[in-house]
Amino acid sequence: MLKLTSNVKTAFSLLVFSLLFVNVAQAQQKLNVAVVGLNHDHVYLIMNSYQKGDVNIIGIAEGNPELVTRFKNRYKIPDSIFYKTLPQLLESKKPDVVLAYNAISDHLAVVEAAAPLGISVMVEKPLAINSKQANRMAELAKQYSIQVLTNYETTWYPSNQEVYRNVKDANQIGSIRKMIVHDGHQGPNEIGVSKEFLNWLTDPDKNGAGALVDFGCYGANLMTWLMDGKAPLSVTAITYQIKKTVYPNVDDDATILLEYKDATGIVEASWNWPFSIKDLEVFGASGYIQAVNENDLRIKENGKSDYKIYKAKELAPTYANHLSYLSAILKGSIKSQSDLSSLSNNLIVVKILEAAKQSAKTGKKVYLN
Repeated sequence: MLKLTSNVKTAFSLLVFSLLFVNVAQAQQKLNVAVVGLNHDHVYLIMNSYQKGDVNIIGIAEGNPELVTRFKNRYKIPDSIFYKTLPQLLESKKPDVVLAYNAISDHLAVVEAAAPLGISVMVEKPLAINSKQANRMAELAKQYSIQVLTNYETTWYPSNQEVYRNVKDANQIGSIRKMIVHDGHQGPNEIGVSKEFLNWLTDPDKNGAGALVDFGCYGANLMTWLMDGKAPLSVTAITYQIKKTVYPNVDDDATILLEYKDATGIVEASWNWPFSIKDLEVFGASGYIQAVNENDLRIKENGKSDYKIYKAKELAPTYANHLSYLSAILKGSIKSQSDLSSLSNNLIVVKILEAAKQSAKTGKKVYLN
């Protein structure tokens, strides 16, 4: 048997101790989150993170026993962390943050429960069903000094972040003249979302609209970001019910025109695309750039005959996903002022969507104050 000298033993012991210290530190850095609602299919993302050990779910508030059983069995979650309501959960547990995966109309109630306890909230997009609820959430955030953030899948796309850097920091295509965003898929029923998700997604009282809200929010969010947090001067929208027998109560196709002082934004949101799509095009005074998908970009500068197609750079860990971002926000190492998740951005998003619904209903342009 190989005998270790005292120096080697000491070095080995220090190495083991260091590795243990790193593992303990990493475990301590995991967020302790409470999940409210299991009826939004984006909840599977946080559940997969929980299954991989990337996050600690210390409580789940869900009143639907069928959903509780489904998730409990699939993810081997103990009975002890399930509660019927968020207030009941927060009486027993003190999470770092509450993550809301429920109907948009229920987001305000989440903030009302968490804010007085000093607990920050992140909701799935969009922030609220109308400006009245959004403004109340902002009041609570200010009163209790908490974060109220909104999570969009597209926030964590390396391609979108690179578009922003190229346009805003490097000034690669000149001043923005036109922005176009396409978002959506073949339809929630067609792609087979859960029945619980479909029920509220197609209910105008719970979702606010159909495709206009479900996918129009992405474009409004990105354009507000690119326009330095400024609201558009006006909003004009057209909606359709192309599949009225499938979606009798809400629109399934929307086109939203945003008028800025020196630029135009066009948001194309639909449950009628032939395939899933989330892209962003920006035309500037001297060039064009497109986030084709999550990772790929296409750019053409003035005077160049060909498009350049390339991969986006990897995001810094803090901005790679909503959990890393949340951890940094709660520690105070970064600030959420006017970024894609920020309250200021998403208050404007709600105003845009509200104006779009009004415009589609009346057939008139709606001016924002």
